[in-house]
Amino acid sequence: MFRGEFSLNLDAKGRLAVPSRYREQLIEVGGGRLIATISLMNSCLVVYPLPDWERIEHQLRSLPALDRQAQTIRQLLIGRAADLELDSHNRVLLPQHLREFAKLEKRVKMVGQVNNFELWNEAAWQEWCAGQLALVQTGALLRDPSEALSSLVLN
Repeated sequence: MFRGEFSLNLDAKGRLAVPSRYREQLIEVGGGRLIATISLMNSCLVVYPLPDWERIEHQLRSLPALDRQAQTIRQLLIGRAADLELDSHNRVLLPQHLREFAKLEKRVKMVGQVNNFELWNEAAWQEWCAGQLALVQTGALLRDPSEALSSLVLN
């Protein structure tokens, strides 16, 4: 569903125009309603069509209430989440607290991740990609591939 990367501009009010390639899918899947939250792995935002987020939220609700790690993950993901909706100009307004978390400024990278997409500070995305590619090329990243990766053929 969501693949590739797009360079976008964030306006002074924190609005981001969604590329037409994603817009049509977002309207079809969730009526243009989205949820944005923080990434637990990187300094970026993760944005889901509402139906996909609702499935994740259901899984988060089913985590044990007295498990400290589960509670922390639930608090971070649900507590920092924000409802977004495509406006009549096909833009979404990103709340200030999320823009600050991901250090989103004028230039933003929208990166497809199949069922969701990430929003990165453009310079941070380029730096992250260069660092990860260097790890792959030296063999450091894939030295002991996970079970999920071991079935892939990476050339």
